[in-house]
Amino acid sequence: MDRISLSNTAFEGNNNAYLLRSNGTTAMVDTGDATDETRDHLETELADRGLGFADIDLVFLTHFHGDHTGLAATIQDESGATVYAHEDDAALISQEPETQEAMEQKQLAYFDEWAIPEDQQAVLRSIMHGEGDMFGAGPEVEPFADGDSFQVGDYELTARHTPGHALGLASFELTVDGEDVVASGDALLPVYTPNVGGADIRVEGALGKYLETLIGYIEADYDRAWPGHRDPIEDPAARAETIVDHHEERAWRVLEVLREQGPSTPWAVSAELFGDLESIHILHGPGESYAHLEHLEADGYVEQDGKAYALTDAARERMAAVDDDRWPLVDESYEQTL
Repeated sequence: MDRISLSNTAFEGNNNAYLLRSNGTTAMVDTGDATDETRDHLETELADRGLGFADIDLVFLTHFHGDHTGLAATIQDESGATVYAHEDDAALISQEPETQEAMEQKQLAYFDEWAIPEDQQAVLRSIMHGEGDMFGAGPEVEPFADGDSFQVGDYELTARHTPGHALGLASFELTVDGEDVVASGDALLPVYTPNVGGADIRVEGALGKYLETLIGYIEADYDRAWPGHRDPIEDPAARAETIVDHHEERAWRVLEVLREQGPSTPWAVSAELFGDLESIHILHGPGESYAHLEHLEADGYVEQDGKAYALTDAARERMAAVDDDRWPLVDESYEQTL
């Protein structure tokens, strides 16, 4: 895998695009956003390798976010490349109007349900309506499902559905030089923990789905992960364990907020966890708080009253026995595999 680190000032550090070349076939995993700066950067990096957009045969997209898909249509227009994405994200990536409208309406409903103040909602609406430079045009997309495989010369890529951060987030497994590696997109990042809840409001039970994804990474025990942002991850299983621990600590903090502050909305919980938020993080903060509250509610430890959430008696009783500021989120059988 040939990593191209692309400019990105908006999210979790520079985006990565990956090249895979074998027997006359050239594939790319993710493309970066559609800004002029990123396009120029990618063109320069490809030229340094004796390539241009017209030489890309296949494009595999990890998920619908514009910082990963923005240049897919540009590449496709120049090369005729086939663009692949998971079936749950394909319509958003191709920018089907009905799918985009449904997404926007659902976002607006959650802004209200999470009790985001109107002035902060206005900031989010301006961001949502101004993302054209990042997303670019919509390519024609071939959808795939979990377990589908693709041939890139001598290499075989296998798609794994790894939802949580996005409904259709996929990782791509392959063997390179005898090592089992994975292009993880934003399912596994080396520095930040991928946002769940706000990054894709379509995901029901987002935290639970993401924990399942992390357990899958631990069980797969890849030799290396190539993430959507920043540097390679040399021990993906250990990184996945760290993120599980992080969410158990965060779940405890959410419960502590409810114990100390009483019934609280996702926005109020977010303020205690993250403080003041700016730009897209106005969405990510309450979204992640909601993902935890939703998960704890499903387990019977919080209950919803209007827009607010409160502790149940079962939560108070169990919290009294916790002495390490962590709230277990995975079952005992998983703990025994660590």
